[in-house]
Amino acid sequence: MNHIITAESFVAFLAYFGTGLGVLIAAVVVVALITPHRDFTLIRQGNAAAATAFAGTLVGVALPLHAAISHSVNLADAAIWGAVATVLQIVAYLLARAVVGGVSRQITENTVSAGIFAAGISIAVGLINAASMTP
Repeated sequence: MNHIITAESFVAFLAYFGTGLGVLIAAVVVVALITPHRDFTLIRQGNAAAATAFAGTLVGVALPLHAAISHSVNLADAAIWGAVATVLQIVAYLLARAVVGGVSRQITENTVSAGIFAAGISIAVGLINAASMTP
């Protein structure tokens, strides 16, 4: 098949990409604001635990965003499901805090296992969330 990129398809790409990126940035900001530790400061200081946990959050939100954009009927639908993914990532972080008391303190202290655990929860929830968004 010979597919030609048209102006209409390129504008649609930009709209979906912009929506996805906007939801991803908003999700990351919200997650960074609810964590007791300062993710960006710790990452700038070379804290591997914080970087690992935060990378898990990025992937954990991006996975369902991929599914939402792939299966949505319009931009609003994609944005709504992106917001659902964000809420579930917040719940995932709160779950990690409940299961491992002091996970935020451990991340601040650069306990890499805490960062890996938090990242694992975020990615696992993101995968389940993404799979649930299929038609």
